[in-house]
Amino acid sequence: MLFDDTYQTIAAPAEGLFRDRGSKFLGYAYPIRSEDEIKPLLAGLRTEHAKARHFCWALRLSPDRGIFRIQDDGEPSGTAGRPILNTLLSADVTNVFLVVVRYFGGTLLGVPGLINAYKTAAAEAIQAAGIITKTVNDVYELRFDYLLMNDVMKLVKEEKLNILSQNFDNSCIIQLEIRKSALNSVLGKIEKVEGIQVKYQFTA
Repeated sequence: MLFDDTYQTIAAPAEGLFRDRGSKFLGYAYPIRSEDEIKPLLAGLRTEHAKARHFCWALRLSPDRGIFRIQDDGEPSGTAGRPILNTLLSADVTNVFLVVVRYFGGTLLGVPGLINAYKTAAAEAIQAAGIITKTVNDVYELRFDYLLMNDVMKLVKEEKLNILSQNFDNSCIIQLEIRKSALNSVLGKIEKVEGIQVKYQFTA
C-alpha cells in the first residue's frame, strides 16, 4: 500500500451551540499544529466566558492522528472529554482542538444527558468549521549564499513548494514544506545544487 500522505482537518475556527434544560454548551473548534497553541486559546475562552462552569476539551494531533488529550474539567469522568474526542474520531479529523464551554442551568442532566450534550456541541462546531483535506508535509530549512538565490527559487517554483518563512540577509534562509510523497525527488534536486545546507525541521 502506498503511504497515504493526506489527512483531514478543519478549514477554520468555528462555533457550535447546544442547549438542554437551561444548560448551555458552546463548542469551539480550532485548527492547531501543536499543543503549545492550546493554553492561550483556553485562556481566551476563560476570559470571554468568566461565568461558565466547565471548560471541557479534547485535541487530536499529527497527520497519523496518533496524539490525543482529553480534559473533563470537573464533569463526571468520561462524560465530557471522551465524547468530544469521539466526535473528532468519527469526523476523522486531526490537528484540531475542540473546547466545549458549559453554563450550568440549574438542572442536573445525568451521565447520558451530559455525554449527548458535549458530543452534540462538539459535532455542531466541526460541522460549522468545514472539513478539508491536507497533504502531509515535511518542513525543511535551506541555508545558502545569496548567489544561489535564482537556482533555489527556480526549484521552488518548478516543484510548487510552499515557503513558510524567508530571511535574506548575508546568507539566505528559507523554510519550506515538501509533500511527503515527493520528498525523495525534491531533496534529490536540492542536493544537486552545490552550497545549500538542508536541515529537517518537523512534519506538519
